[in-house]
Amino acid sequence: MCGRFKRYLKCMVVAVVCVVFCTPLVSDSARIKDIVSIQGVRPNQLFGYGLVIGLNGSGDKSGTEFTLQGLANMLERNGIRVNAADIKVKNVAAVLVSATLPPFARIGKKIDVTVSSIGDAKSLSGGTLVLTPLKGVDNQVYALAQGPLAVGGYSFGGNAGGGQTKNHPTVARITGGATVEREIPVELGRKESLVMILNNPDFNTASAISQTIEREFGPGSAMAIDSGTLEFKVPPSYRHRVVDLIAQVGILEITTDRPAKIIINERTGTVVIGENVRIASVAIAHGNLSIEIKEETQVSQPAPFAPSSRGGSPVQVDGTVVAPGGSTVVAPDSDVNIMEEDRKLMVVNPGNTIEELVKALNSIGVSPRDLITVLQAMKAAGVLDAELEII
Repeated sequence: MCGRFKRYLKCMVVAVVCVVFCTPLVSDSARIKDIVSIQGVRPNQLFGYGLVIGLNGSGDKSGTEFTLQGLANMLERNGIRVNAADIKVKNVAAVLVSATLPPFARIGKKIDVTVSSIGDAKSLSGGTLVLTPLKGVDNQVYALAQGPLAVGGYSFGGNAGGGQTKNHPTVARITGGATVEREIPVELGRKESLVMILNNPDFNTASAISQTIEREFGPGSAMAIDSGTLEFKVPPSYRHRVVDLIAQVGILEITTDRPAKIIINERTGTVVIGENVRIASVAIAHGNLSIEIKEETQVSQPAPFAPSSRGGSPVQVDGTVVAPGGSTVVAPDSDVNIMEEDRKLMVVNPGNTIEELVKALNSIGVSPRDLITVLQAMKAAGVLDAELEII
């Protein structure tokens, strides 16, 4: 019994070792469908001018002329003629409605819309969007939007000026609030070639995609035109099955190549360093210089019962301003302090990995905002092999 258990345990250990050492390493790969798009298969932007009604006194003020004119036009289309100058309401707000029409959207499909106030309304909470046509850049109506608004905030105030506001109450959303009324034709059938556009243009990535497609569908089936465009010839067997071809190409995995780039947000002090960033050996000395200036006003009062004097100028005795003849004198006093950190010159070793680079930069001991200045100086010195992009 013990011998059989030992043999079983030995086999289990060997199996675990084989699983650990024979499992392939995970590479930096991505599916083609996640990094490219097909030319012509893209979303389209829609927009329209509309009115939100039913607000509880939080709509546009009476002086907002385009809101009143829009309300008068809507009433006139429904057989009610009224002068815009005679309208005084607080429950209506003028809004701009925007939506994204996805590719292959058919008539009757529901899409989400975003409603944004363009007047001086305080809140859109509780309002309802009146039927609004959504147009494209060609001025054609592609969808109709209408429905109650979902606002993720509120704004309440009193007549005295106080109040409370949460989130952003002048922008709302309607889930499935628009219905597609016109289709944008996209023809994929019987195409002899497809054009692929890389989301992040790169010569190495474009070449890798071309080679992967050629291994799958034969030599000459794909060609990289430039760093961001590829042409893929549709095989004769897929002329009537282009959708199947795109699906089969999309799941192919390639090893992507990302450029060495550092993103800097000067407003927030955020620094994002890419994987392929490298630095050469460099010596850095970075110290903070702080200058503090304090302004104080000194007032010199005369002694009690001192005779007043209308002439003469104040004099300084032992660093104190003394008023002549009992006059009150106001004199400014400035105190300037300069503080500079005592930092030594430090050698930063070259880094070949992102971990080594982070350790080298942390050894300097600077804050994220100071790191921005250090990276810019390193780029100017030619020891930073990366592209600096400030957003």
